[in-house]
Order: sequence, then structure tokens, then C-alpha cells
Amino acid sequence: MNERNWKEDISIDPNICHGKACVKNIWVLVSVILDCLAESMSREILKNYSTLQEKHIKSALQYGAILAQEQVLPLRFQDSEI
Repeated sequence: MNERNWKEDISIDPNICHGKACVKNIWVLVSVILDCLAESMSREILKNYSTLQEKHIKSALQYGAILAQEQVLPLRFQDSEI
């Protein structure tokens, strides 16, 4: 994965979007992009945010993948699954 690509598009600034990761100069939160993708709404993202480009979505995915590698979240199993 090429880190340089996502770093060109993603910004984290305490004065913008409450310090949350967003697309530079567009200010769409990475979490919003990832949530929409998780709900199979990729076309809606580009339609609703006209300045957003496919490269920005790819950068958000790359950033999310890096975050997923950094922290392991324990999963809880329900009693019926054990």
C-alpha cells in the first residue's frame, strides 16, 4: 500500500472537523466515507459530495486499513456462539 497517496488526500487538523480525519479541502470525514461504503452506498457518496473523487474514497480506504492494522479490538461471543 502506498502511504504517500492517502497522505496527499487525508488531513487531521484540530481546527478542522473537530480534529477528525477528513478529505483535504473538501472536509468530508473519513468515517462518513467508510460508513457509506459499509452500507454499499459508494455511488451515493460521489453524488452527494460533488467535489469528492474516487481517489479520495481510495485514500479513505487506505487510511482505514492502516488504522485497522494498528489496534486489535477484542470480539465478544454470545453464549450461543461458544
